[in-house]
Amino acid sequence: MRGIVVKGIVFIGGGRITSAMIAGLRLANFNQPVVVHDRNPKKLQRLKRQYGVVVAADLRHAVRSARLLMIAVRPDSVAGLLEEIQSYDIPKQLFTVSLAAGIPLSKLRKGLGTPVRWARAMPSPVCRGGRGLTALTFSREFPSTARAEVRKLFALVGQVLEIPEKRFDAFTVTFSSSHGYHALATLIAAAKAVGLDGKVARVAAAHALADGIAAWRDGGVPLDELLQEAATPGGTAAAVMAAMDVAGYREMVERGLRAGVRRARRNARHLSFPAVCQDCASSIRGV
Repeated sequence: MRGIVVKGIVFIGGGRITSAMIAGLRLANFNQPVVVHDRNPKKLQRLKRQYGVVVAADLRHAVRSARLLMIAVRPDSVAGLLEEIQSYDIPKQLFTVSLAAGIPLSKLRKGLGTPVRWARAMPSPVCRGGRGLTALTFSREFPSTARAEVRKLFALVGQVLEIPEKRFDAFTVTFSSSHGYHALATLIAAAKAVGLDGKVARVAAAHALADGIAAWRDGGVPLDELLQEAATPGGTAAAVMAAMDVAGYREMVERGLRAGVRRARRNARHLSFPAVCQDCASSIRGV
């Protein structure tokens, strides 16, 4: 790695979302070099073996090889990471995309200073199979050509939405595939409780959620019409939905989303980003 100057896409963090993104990119025949840095050598070797990435054990060299830097670490690790990067000679034309939930652009800019252009992205792990969904928002100084490059990259692994940053927390708690997995596990358990065996319960519950929603997405029929079609008045489906509504189904889901938004905002408030030192700012400008 010491002798390689890639000037391409570099992921800092080799965890789940990095793995999912790279898998989706490879599935889409994205053959440009991808560099990954992580402190865990086992993660790096696994990504290299599975996807042919360039591994970077040294953070400084990873940053120096980047044109587009993806910050893909846990939110509580971002401040420390940027403080470490701050001491390097950062390329002047560095475009940085944070995948960390809850951390606003204003704090990210404080971490490395204004010469670094920032964007935020929230990709779904479902991008592993090319059916992802990513929200994007850009800082004002992010150039239009670089914005198009970022949009194109995430479009390779699924649908892309550009939304105002103030909506990011609400999007984050709504789009998570955990909703589908949680609902699937809950419906399977309930089906077994009323008499189905495990295999049949899984098939029936998966059809109810995945196939029904796919039919809505692909067919263009309004959701209200599909609800009426599926739940005939006086029928069993209508009885199920009515009982769930009486039990507070909608209120329960809304309560969950609000809890997620509060957690994201609390995490962001508790993070402290150091100001860019003058020496570091000079080195950024001088590269």
